Order: sequence, then structure tokens, then C-alpha cells
Amino acid sequence: MNFQINAVEDKKGLLKFVKSQWNFYNNHDKWVPPLISERMKILDVNKNPFFTHSRIRLFLAKSGKEIVGRIAAIINENHNKTHNDKVGFFGFFECINEQEVADALFKEAAGWIKEQGMNIMRGPMNPSTNDDLGCLIKGYELPPTIMMPYNPEYYHLLIEKAGFEKAKDLFAYKLTIDTFVTDKMARLQNSLRQRYKVTIREVNFKNKAQFNKDVNTIKDIYNKAWEPNWGFVKMTDEEFDFMANDLKQVADPRLALIAESDGKIAGFALALPDINQSLIYNKKGRLLPALWHLITKKKKIDTVRIIVLGVLPDYQRTGIDSILYYEFLERGKNSYYKIGEAGWILEDNVMMNRGLTTTMNGENYKTYRIYDKRLN
Repeated sequence: MNFQINAVEDKKGLLKFVKSQWNFYNNHDKWVPPLISERMKILDVNKNPFFTHSRIRLFLAKSGKEIVGRIAAIINENHNKTHNDKVGFFGFFECINEQEVADALFKEAAGWIKEQGMNIMRGPMNPSTNDDLGCLIKGYELPPTIMMPYNPEYYHLLIEKAGFEKAKDLFAYKLTIDTFVTDKMARLQNSLRQRYKVTIREVNFKNKAQFNKDVNTIKDIYNKAWEPNWGFVKMTDEEFDFMANDLKQVADPRLALIAESDGKIAGFALALPDINQSLIYNKKGRLLPALWHLITKKKKIDTVRIIVLGVLPDYQRTGIDSILYYEFLERGKNSYYKIGEAGWILEDNVMMNRGLTTTMNGENYKTYRIYDKRLN
């Protein structure tokens, strides 16, 4: 087909890049439109502290006046320092079902990434492992939960036919309030609480000084607990505060938990109400209608996403993670929440996958894939 690819050069082009996403989901009723303002903020190199150590280049594919594809090429210097890599990333990928267009977009992104001295292109990352990531390859029949991606079924074929190979699969598990707690789990968590003198408290959202102190505690747990994980990069203080300020707007204080063992900080877990169950009605991605849907459909939100659950290295074999999961269930019983999604979980995280399936009766119901391509 007849098309051309151009780089985005200004804020007007950035707005076109963001709004173009709607072009690809007209027939996808499970897609949850993002907030335009939120996407603009994420991609704004002057507002998002991710870009103090990273670079991005955006490209649009046009056929006449119609945008038929888009892609972002990303260099995350902190990733390459952490993992001693020369990896560039692609993200925010959208494309019509035309391999020629997809190939051209990947070629453009790869060319820029190579110019930066990289030898591997990896993705999708939007724009990092601390954001939404991966190409959905299983679970198209369901809407995405909060901060999880969604894409048409043919996207993985476009990516694979462009020469990418699987780097890692990420799983999402469905936990239901009726089947989540087995007798084994109830006995186990009670025993562990006594053995390790575990107490659970909520993050203090009301007292600003205490909230800031709790955020610093969580930041420390997050960076230490996930450090060994594939692809993980520590967040800077500015990045963490940027994320915390956003999450605070939608968090339920009952589901932001800090675990202590014998009076010492041991772990943290955060589950967010799945506001996508409201935002799916906000078809144009505008802020004011989104707020209206969130207010009027609040009681319809019956799902939470367990977005973060981490235990400090010294406590990682104490079972505190199972206690935190159990706490979410108990709190869910006294609310509208009946379903939890745990994700994403690395495919080779044997202990976590085993615990979610055998101990918690979780259903592995969605899979996301990260791809790599060596740049010659």
C-alpha cells in the first residue's frame, strides 16, 4: 500500500500520536480507551522523570491523511547500566493488519536504536517495565485490568513475521473470593503469622508526613525486592514519586498494605480497584466524562489488580507473601470486590506460579509476551 513514515517533531504531532490509537480499536469492544491527558503526560519528556535518563523517538505511518500505524523507539540508559546491555526498546505500537506497514515501522525504530549504539530491540514496553508492557497473546475475550495492555489478536503475528523472537512470557492470574482460600492456605498463613510475628498495617493516606514516610518505605522495598528479576530497573526517587502521586488518586487505602515481622519492615502489597470497569464506557478518553463514569459506576467495580507484592530478601522464604494475599481476600469480603488479578508474573518465577495455582486456586487466564530482535 501507499504510505509514508515520519518522525513526531512537536507537541501537535505528539497529540496526533496519542489520539491515533483510536484508529485501531473501532471493532474491539473489550479495549479500554486511555485518558488522553494521562498518555500525553507519560510521553512528555519534560514532565515524566523517566526521561531524565532515557530518550524516545516517535514515528507515525500515514496513508494519505489516515494514520495507519505508530511506534516509539526508546533508549533506557538505566536499564543498560543495570544489566550491562545494549538494548533499545519499542513501545506504543499500533498498526493496521498489513505486514508491510509493520515492517516499515520496526525498520524505522530499529534504525534510530542502532544509531544510539544498541544491538537488540525489545518490546513492547510503554515505555518501561515499570509501566504497562507486553503483547497480549491469550485472553482477548476479556477487557484489560488497570495498567495492563490490550491489543488486537493479529499484533503478535505482525511482530513475529518482522523477525522478533520470544524473550519472555508474563502471566496474569484470576483469583476469585469463593475459591481463593483453601484450608491449606488458611492454616498456613495463621501458622506463619505466629512463627514470624507478622503484623499488617495500612499505608496512612490521611497524614501527609506519615504518607511520605510510608512511600519511602515502599520505595525501598520495591527496589530491593524486585532487583533480581529479569528486566527490572530500579526507579529513581523522582520516578517513584511521579507514579505514587498518580496511584494515590485511585488507590483504596484498605488495599495498600505494609507487612512487619517482629516489628521490622518486611514487605509491601498494593491492589488497585479496576477502574477500567468504569473507563471502558469513556469512549473518547476525555477527563471529565471519565470522572463521571468513575463516580456513577463505582459500585460496579468488583475486581482489583494486585499490582505490586514484594518481600525484602531477608524475608522472602517466610511466606509473608501468602499472608498479604490472604489479607486482600479478607478485605475483599467486606467490600464490592469479588475478583482479583495477580499480574504480571514472570513465566520462570516457579515459586510464585506454583503458589498462585496450587495454594490459591488461581487461573492463568492471560499471557503477555516480550519480544527480542538482534539488530545486524
